[in-house]
Amino acid sequence: MTDGNASGTLPPGGEGGSGRLPLVLGGGLVAVLLAAIGATVGWRLAGEGDVPEDRPLAAPSATGGPSASPSHRPTPARTTPAAPRTSAATASGLSVPPVIGSDFVEARDELHDRKLGWRLVFGAGAGRTVERTDPAVGAPVRRGTTVTLYVSGPAPDTEVPDVVGDGCDDVAEELGEQGLYPRYPTGRSGRVVRQEPTAGAVARWNDQVGVWCGAENSVTPPTP
Repeated sequence: MTDGNASGTLPPGGEGGSGRLPLVLGGGLVAVLLAAIGATVGWRLAGEGDVPEDRPLAAPSATGGPSASPSHRPTPARTTPAAPRTSAATASGLSVPPVIGSDFVEARDELHDRKLGWRLVFGAGAGRTVERTDPAVGAPVRRGTTVTLYVSGPAPDTEVPDVVGDGCDDVAEELGEQGLYPRYPTGRSGRVVRQEPTAGAVARWNDQVGVWCGAENSVTPPTP
């Protein structure tokens, strides 16, 4: 007694055939999905390495982090150093005038006209002429510079002017015209109330004249 199919083959749609078909279809679907996922992952990985050519790359900073793109700042222009200033004497062209051989009074007046000071040094020879100067003739000098005049002969005589009653600030120039220098035993404030030597006395160039200053009659001459 036999069951149905004596050849031993499974009939179409029978018990073994119905389970195999879903297995084959399922395996194929999984393969397709894996291929698609692999392609997508590969594309993303490949895309991350592509950097557009027009996008600047950030340079590494000293701290390890990216630094900002370098800015293009204009290079400051170099300034030309100022020219060195010349001295006041050179700029004004002031120099010691040629007074060698001149009478010392004329040489003194020449210095006065050029706004220069003077000092007289008299010698042991003869005459009144200037033998040399310090600074030398032609040397550049500043206004107010004192020039020493070396005179060949001794200091000549001169008359003492009357300065009593004059302002003490003014007597220096008045005495200087006669080759004399003031001396202020009581200061320079007020008017001259007394002088020594007295007016009209004979002195020598470069001598000093004592000048007592103050309110009039405030100074009593010493008792001889």
